Amino acid sequence: MDEKILVLIPCYNEEENIVDTVEHFKATCPGVDFLVINDCSTDNSAALLQQHGYPFLNLPVNLGIGGGVQCGYLYAAHRGYDVAVQMDGDGQHDPAYLEAIVRPVLNGDCDMCIGSRFIKKEGFQTSFMRRVGIRFLSGLIRLLCGKRVLDVTSGFRATNARMTAYFARHYATDYPEPEAILAACLAGFTVGEAPVVMRERQGGVSSISSFKSAYYMIKVSLALIIDRFSITKARGGKG
Repeated sequence: MDEKILVLIPCYNEEENIVDTVEHFKATCPGVDFLVINDCSTDNSAALLQQHGYPFLNLPVNLGIGGGVQCGYLYAAHRGYDVAVQMDGDGQHDPAYLEAIVRPVLNGDCDMCIGSRFIKKEGFQTSFMRRVGIRFLSGLIRLLCGKRVLDVTSGFRATNARMTAYFARHYATDYPEPEAILAACLAGFTVGEAPVVMRERQGGVSSISSFKSAYYMIKVSLALIIDRFSITKARGGKG
């Protein structure tokens, strides 16, 4: 791929995963630019990034996954990248599928392409209860904007320059993946999915524990409903 592509790798306390994640990416996608966004980690992540000479942003305060990724989108928009790709720093996302999610964006089939584990249902499918929650959020998004997306919580996604510029200005702060889909659709962008195979987290602890799951569902559901009435095409989409 000759186009300018930047892979954004958010990192918060990923000392067990970040080096393996980056090295696997570099070996799989040589020559593709990447940027690690260290969201004020309290472990050894920042030291490891500096020790290995990886390009990274070292945020002075913890912004959460949404704020961290938005910093990456700002960087990508400012540097004029054709495509920005979000890929988690915990080793779940396989860079071998990078082209699978980038190609539909480059071909103009969609403004944002999400790597979905639920199209072919291969690889790690997450827990039963999380799948139930994902299906609920998928149904809610379809109800609110008419767009059916299977893997609404997937953080493996590619955006074109216009979508990247929009997210650089407007992005949810806490658990933004479902909200970003709804925001994109309501603002007039097109969202697609491509099949990928994901792995289990390679180490460390997920930010969404079982105890937080119910709170997460309530919070995200309310945020999606509020977004439905506050986002319009005039806000920056194609309208």
